[in-house]
Amino acid sequence: MRWWDIPGVVLLEHLAFPEDAWSVGMFWSELAESASRHYVVAEDTGSRGGRPGEAEPRIVGYAGLLAGAGEAEVLTIAVDPARSGRGLGARLLTELMREAARRRCDEVVLEVRVDNERAQKLYQRFGFAGIGVRKGYYQPAGVDALVMRSSGVLGRFGPGPGGGFGGAHALPGNSALPETGMDADFENRVNP
Repeated sequence: MRWWDIPGVVLLEHLAFPEDAWSVGMFWSELAESASRHYVVAEDTGSRGGRPGEAEPRIVGYAGLLAGAGEAEVLTIAVDPARSGRGLGARLLTELMREAARRRCDEVVLEVRVDNERAQKLYQRFGFAGIGVRKGYYQPAGVDALVMRSSGVLGRFGPGPGGGFGGAHALPGNSALPETGMDADFENRVNP
């Protein structure tokens, strides 16, 4: 993600998380922490009106990671609701897990709304298991957060056989994740 992605990311943020969306300032702050953060965006490069055949990229997904001292935290993942169920969230999460492994983090944690079963199922596919609950974490609705952790990240997403740098969870090409219905460019753009 780069600074010029922020307007599109904020639009998607408000679509995906209408009650507790991050502000423009929060995204600027995240990009300023480039040593410990990793953000990626997915863009649809298809035509959106205008002249036939004219491509106007539009952000349809993004994800962010905080990494340091052997552990990483998934900070955010959002997918355009119109793209839900097409594997884009899994592709974004795969990239975050690969980045955690690149940064030598063997454990990844995250929070997810207790009422978001679809996201919980995605995280479980990546080896996440519930380890606790944060009461009233998501405001202003006061919804609890399920804290989840995935261990053994280096073995599953690190370099070598079976790892993410060329194994089952690699992006793109050798991915075990669903590709059908994916008409978005996956942009692995690291902070400036």
